[in-house]
Amino acid sequence: MSSEQTDSATRQSWRAGKYLTLRLADEAYGLEILKVREIIGWTDVTPVPTTPGFVKGVINLRGKVIPVMDLRLKFGMPEKAPTPETCIIVVQVDGAEIGVVVDRVLEVLDVAEDDIEDAPFFGPGIVTEFLLGVGKTGGKVTLLLDIDKALTREEAAALTVLAGAADA
Repeated sequence: MSSEQTDSATRQSWRAGKYLTLRLADEAYGLEILKVREIIGWTDVTPVPTTPGFVKGVINLRGKVIPVMDLRLKFGMPEKAPTPETCIIVVQVDGAEIGVVVDRVLEVLDVAEDDIEDAPFFGPGIVTEFLLGVGKTGGKVTLLLDIDKALTREEAAALTVLAGAADA
């Protein structure tokens, strides 16, 4: 096996595992289950002035202030009013808990390494580094998210500061 094949097999093996699948618009996405802290139903979010447009604000979750971002807006999709299926998934990002608004939670999938392909190249200027890869299970395609890379370091730091400031 060549060095390139070994590297590819290692990446796939690392990506294999359980994913919480969710729906945004008409697409299925997967979050590494180990990054998920909890799932809560939609609750009112307190807006915070001067935050980026994809940041909905903060929530109080059992005495802890959690910043909340709308994954639809972060990915350039149109905003959608909350429905009974709208959820906030609390995830761990760079040591901080952040709420992620999604249209609905689907299921937990166990994705084998043979069912994961690298994210396709869409051309220059199209950023896909937030994708771990594309999972193919049950005849469906699921975009596997690297939630740590869905936010830039600056955005993640700003959300962490936002939670800390609101806690104070």
